[in-house]
Amino acid sequence: MEYRSGSIKRVFTVRFDEGDDFLGGLRQLIITENIRCGWFHVLGGLREAGVVTGPKEPVMPPDPVWAQLEGARETLGSGSIFWDATEPRIHLHAALGHHGETILGCVRKGTKVYLILEVLIFELDGIDASRPWFAEGGFNRLTFDV
Repeated sequence: MEYRSGSIKRVFTVRFDEGDDFLGGLRQLIITENIRCGWFHVLGGLREAGVVTGPKEPVMPPDPVWAQLEGARETLGSGSIFWDATEPRIHLHAALGHHGETILGCVRKGTKVYLILEVLIFELDGIDASRPWFAEGGFNRLTFDV
């Protein structure tokens, strides 16, 4: 285990509307506001999302199991923002439910908002970290810079 301490620098409250590209819009906001390190929460709905629901087997690197969700899904999630060398890496885990059936996974692509999605972003200060590619694991891993 490794850790660092820091403080909250800025806070953003964001609203995404019906049909918006959530991950694309969030990525653009991160770039525009130069959020290098942060944590966020989402609350609302998604009508489309490509979600990884886990590995096929618990090995490294993992072989992901994908689910393509369509239709209205109530959404509640939490994620982090760290950059690799050139771009932001968003890591979001969320529960997405419809009529009592819920799927939990890592939301990665193809996100379209259903009605509204509210996001609260906490930009962190004093934490020197990035998310470079971790070849052994086959994913971008949070790394504390010296």
